[in-house]
Amino acid sequence: MADHRGYALVTGAGSGIGRAVSLALRSAGYSVALAGRGLAALEETAKLGGQAGKAGQAGQEARPTRMLPVGADVGDPGSVRALFARIKEEFGRLDLLFNNAGTGAPAIPMEDLSYEQWMAVVDVNLTGAFLCAQEAIRMMKTQDPRGGRIINNGSISAHTPRPRSAPYTATKHAITGLTKCISLDGRKYDIACGQIDIGNAATAMTERMAGGVPQADGSLAAEPRMDVRHVADAVLYMASLPLDANVAFMTVMATKMPFAGRG
Repeated sequence: MADHRGYALVTGAGSGIGRAVSLALRSAGYSVALAGRGLAALEETAKLGGQAGKAGQAGQEARPTRMLPVGADVGDPGSVRALFARIKEEFGRLDLLFNNAGTGAPAIPMEDLSYEQWMAVVDVNLTGAFLCAQEAIRMMKTQDPRGGRIINNGSISAHTPRPRSAPYTATKHAITGLTKCISLDGRKYDIACGQIDIGNAATAMTERMAGGVPQADGSLAAEPRMDVRHVADAVLYMASLPLDANVAFMTVMATKMPFAGRG
């Protein structure tokens, strides 16, 4: 285990990219709070990191631990406040927030999406990132030493949509604007903000790509994927910089996946 490098929070830490980044941060010497709606999955991430600790819902008492699973719904303001109160109690400060939690809607025509399906994506992908960033800024601007870093998980969809992906694509485009605003408004408090746009990392969410997914021309095609460790390595690099340096935007993707024009 590396020397202690600080305190981090990863949302959506129970699987996929969130789990991979959490484990990489743990290996690099960070104490990591693991947030998500499924405690069992968060506890599994903590177990894989070598120190499960004592889990509990946000607001419940637990002993300090290097990996801290906390059940939280990032789209709920009260749940987010309780999450950050727990981090304050257990860690005392926050040096890094990886806004990773995300969800999508069914791949159906835009005109057939319900309001509830639209809002479910907005609540997690956009409002969740805003609420977590808001609480992180409040903590980072007042802690001593002051400052910290926020990394938002954008997506290739922050640039180019897939067919039938309006809610996901709209929220990921919005994340780009949120990243720029956090970077601008946070810099006077020594808070750096950047965004990582990820394309086709090999996780359970992208397994369907091996069998073929819809393309812009209406065809189905299998798409190449990359090892998720490359995403974790990229986040570690962004996190390793001193606060007077920042990666504003980074794209990490499978080299041969469709991107420009999605074809």
